[in-house]
Amino acid sequence: MKKPTIRAIASAGAAALVMGALLSCAAPSSNSGDEPTGGGGGEVTADNPFGLAAGTSIDAVVFDGGYHTDYVDFAGEVLKAKFPDVTVKVTATSEINAEMQPRFVGGNPPDLLDNQGAQQIPLASVIESLATWDDLWEAENYEGVKISDAVYPGIRETGTYNGRFVQVPYVMTAWAFYYSQSLFDENSWTPPKTWDEALTLCESAKAKDLKLFVWGKEAASYWKYLALDSAVKQGGVEIVERIANLEPGAWDDPTLRSVLDKFKQVIDNQCFIPGGSGQQFTQAQAQWSNDKSALLYYTGSWIENEMAQATADNFQMTAWPPLVVDEATAALPFAAIDSGADEKFVLPADSANIAGGKELMRAMLSKEAASNFAKTRLAPTIVKDTVPADGFGSTALASTVKLISESGESTFSWSFGGYDTYYAFGPDELVIWNAFLDGQKTVDELIADEEALGVRAASDANVEKVKYSF
Repeated sequence: MKKPTIRAIASAGAAALVMGALLSCAAPSSNSGDEPTGGGGGEVTADNPFGLAAGTSIDAVVFDGGYHTDYVDFAGEVLKAKFPDVTVKVTATSEINAEMQPRFVGGNPPDLLDNQGAQQIPLASVIESLATWDDLWEAENYEGVKISDAVYPGIRETGTYNGRFVQVPYVMTAWAFYYSQSLFDENSWTPPKTWDEALTLCESAKAKDLKLFVWGKEAASYWKYLALDSAVKQGGVEIVERIANLEPGAWDDPTLRSVLDKFKQVIDNQCFIPGGSGQQFTQAQAQWSNDKSALLYYTGSWIENEMAQATADNFQMTAWPPLVVDEATAALPFAAIDSGADEKFVLPADSANIAGGKELMRAMLSKEAASNFAKTRLAPTIVKDTVPADGFGSTALASTVKLISESGESTFSWSFGGYDTYYAFGPDELVIWNAFLDGQKTVDELIADEEALGVRAASDANVEKVKYSF
């Protein structure tokens, strides 16, 4: 099967996005992303493709999540080796929306923004206030290679919405189960392939006073990704494509319902550590990574770095593909995983130093900065050939890379298109999935709640709809 790629395709005759629905007091930028190449006041040359001026300052705001932020500081030092008179300021925050919304409104946004995390700015609310990355893709990196040739295929498409390339996703990410190989070896356990096998493993875990899964309140939506990834593997990517395109009844798909029914059995059989809806997510994750109280955790490949200070010795963190209902009838092989590029950076068009934002991203895409990220964050960037075969000694990184390789042409990437963040579903979905995982919602209630979100988005005339093709 040909590997699907996420593309946001403009609907014919679509009008310009109307601001105000999600960022009520903001007005569209006068630049509307059409700023000239460069704009930094310096001379444009092969070594300075955006005209970054000496003596200027670059203001970057970076989401302080699983990857932290000092990798951008490192890239700033790489930049300063070429532009010693330029200052790079990196501000870390997890409250992107609350802190950046007033800056967009006031016309003084940062030069580079890592719009990530549960509190990110909804893309639909600022998309017309963003500059595009087209000239970055045509520029050479610090090694003299055209950037579009130095990165993995499909990156530009992942960051393109209605024909505008407005996001650069920096990290290659995989969604997978992670588990302790040493714990599984100690108990002669094998990771499950199907939901029924998971239920059997749950009972084996209970015999050891352990649980199968765990969750925390801010990361309840991780389990939505498991449900949809499982449905895609069982019935095809069209299932989630209909959801992303806000088609009525999309959540009430028979294959998806079969997954949710199995998921509900896992919940009702008390296979989760209880109380996740009242527990901070890293505390919940530590019950898995440090206490070994739960066997499996579904998450992104940032997990090893995020829990580096709360992982038991000799844990041997290892990646495993998502479950299916019936391997014999599944549309995709069991090895198929949800993998693509994430950690998306945007370039506000009203920033004081657009050239600086572009140049900092060019530095981040250098081999030096990308290799540093891979080594220190144990995750690959979009820059090719920066991770050695041994994964820098990390079982998590080595097994993740192995999963990506084994998934091959069966890899799907729907979750990296960000339909749910585009339509600002995140806060409401946390409520829905926390209640479901707590055993407080039936499958019918969950489907109805998710359908209601789609209806709300489809009927909102203030937000232009994006056509997703996975």
